[in-house]
Amino acid sequence: MKHPPTELLAVATRVDEALAALFVEERRTWAELNPELDVPLADLADFVAGGGKRIRPAYCHWGWVTAGGDPSGDGAIAGGCALELLHAFALIHDDVMDGSPTRRSSPTVWARFIERHRDGAWHGESRRFGEAAAVLVGDIAIVMADRTLGNADAEVRRVWDSLRTELNMGQYLDVIGTAQGEVSVADARTIMRHKTAGYTIVRPLQLGAALAGRVDLAAKLAAHGMPLGMAFQLRDDMLGAFGEPARTGKPVGDDLREGKPTVLLALAREAADDSQRAVLATVSASALANGGPEMDDDNIAAIQEVMVETGAVAAVEAEIERLLATSLEAIDDLPDIGGSHRALRALADYVVDRDT
Repeated sequence: MKHPPTELLAVATRVDEALAALFVEERRTWAELNPELDVPLADLADFVAGGGKRIRPAYCHWGWVTAGGDPSGDGAIAGGCALELLHAFALIHDDVMDGSPTRRSSPTVWARFIERHRDGAWHGESRRFGEAAAVLVGDIAIVMADRTLGNADAEVRRVWDSLRTELNMGQYLDVIGTAQGEVSVADARTIMRHKTAGYTIVRPLQLGAALAGRVDLAAKLAAHGMPLGMAFQLRDDMLGAFGEPARTGKPVGDDLREGKPTVLLALAREAADDSQRAVLATVSASALANGGPEMDDDNIAAIQEVMVETGAVAAVEAEIERLLATSLEAIDDLPDIGGSHRALRALADYVVDRDT
């Protein structure tokens, strides 16, 4: 297992402590009004504390340091907390949209509420209740994210607003791509840029720099962050198709079961012959089955084999290496302050070579 670098872990510890304190106060406030209100907040607190890698806060911190912010100061902590709360919003809603019962080897928020509904023999449909409650938990998360960022100046707010808008637009393209069943390689890359690359690395770096008052670094930070963010998503696509459940916390081939419009799948379709395309078509058939039987492990194995045979896997691995090299070269154009070059290289190595 690839271990996170110290440049990430040190930031994660500080952000975790700040988030824990934030939830103590938030839960106390609302539980005093009505104890029922502690339930969604407790679920959100558990979700936020439940194993996230804290990549986005790390990039916010190192964007701050690169821009001249005090490495030991708290200037980027609020930004890091806001990013984690925004990430929770996105994942909780994503699990509802995908119908995913588990994340990080635990029941998803909507699945927890379904069980509460069933255990309590409450009125109405349990799934509908679970989805509605989880949507509200996600909404609470994004409101808390905005509040946590505080009275940011106009430049910080501009980066933050761009990040939130791009995330949702990319997510919509992901949803409609899954529904339509086939997405071109070019469209899959567009989703990748907006849903993941900007949201995971570019905007967090720029947010940290904006907090330090160096918005002029935005383009140079993007030159490093965009190729790296795309490599990050390509690695995520590989894990979604081939990752081990014990490490990813999701069933094997989870992206294939959900019909995710990935570059990996698009490349395989583009290179497939007729018989191979028939195998790959089961991805769309499963995603569009509207409650029909899911693909079994044999189906997943057959799709994985086609992805290897068509050269899609090799092409994605080669692209990851190219994107990583481009990203590392761009670091030289950034200020090297407080060990920021070393940290950015360590983070880059981690995000493209992880197994979770």
